[in-house]
Amino acid sequence: MHPARIAELLQPFLSPIQNPCHSAVPSPAPNLCHSEPGQRPGESLPRGARRREPAVPAVLSATHLQSISTYIDILQHWNARINLTAIRSEEEIVTRHFGESLFAANHLFPKIYPVPPVPPVVKDVDVDVAEARSLKAEARLADLGSGAGFPGIPIKLWAPNIALTLIESNQKKATFLREVARALTFTDINIQNVRAETLPPFTFDVVTVRAVERFETILPAAARLVAPAGRLALLISSSQQEAARSTLLNVTWDPPIPIPHSQSRQLIIGRIEPKK
Repeated sequence: MHPARIAELLQPFLSPIQNPCHSAVPSPAPNLCHSEPGQRPGESLPRGARRREPAVPAVLSATHLQSISTYIDILQHWNARINLTAIRSEEEIVTRHFGESLFAANHLFPKIYPVPPVPPVVKDVDVDVAEARSLKAEARLADLGSGAGFPGIPIKLWAPNIALTLIESNQKKATFLREVARALTFTDINIQNVRAETLPPFTFDVVTVRAVERFETILPAAARLVAPAGRLALLISSSQQEAARSTLLNVTWDPPIPIPHSQSRQLIIGRIEPKK
């Protein structure tokens, strides 16, 4: 698929985050969304405070777009042999899968990281989970029930500094994920062909869940993998929101964020509360 068309289709999903005061990413900087009492426009900020830059639309690089095009080609080739997605139209694949995934990426990591000028050497993706814990990365993210790789792989394209673990119990789908990882020359990626319940708890800073079977059953397994003060990001329909809230009582949820071009799909991000 032509990169220019991919960019056109994805732009609605990469609009600026309108309210930085409720950003999904916690920041150690002082909250400048509300001025201090008595502070007038133009006055200097308190020592140590950082002024927030105005939001600007995110732009995908040529490298991003070419990687997405390559990913689509591999997905279509494999989809003829195993059922990775019921969507066959390339434009729908872009909007339904990549658009939703990059929308989540923009809220979880609201910054485009520089793409390395030289493709890195591909490492063996079959590494131990302990390695994902020891990497000094921007964040350790796990995509549970990764399937065709959404949203995990697009998030990795968006934020290559994260250490990504794709958890997929189906062997054929895990093999597909390995091929995509090699084709896109990813580093810091770990593909686990296991059930989530078998992995060590409190391993990841962020865990994502999208389009999984047995949704209510898988939620506790997903929350169990999140490190203290970490985040759980769900890409779900509005009808699933109540199930998520009632199943995970130790999670504080942000308000749901509607996904563009959808009447019911939404991103909901929760933070795990330490058990007392």
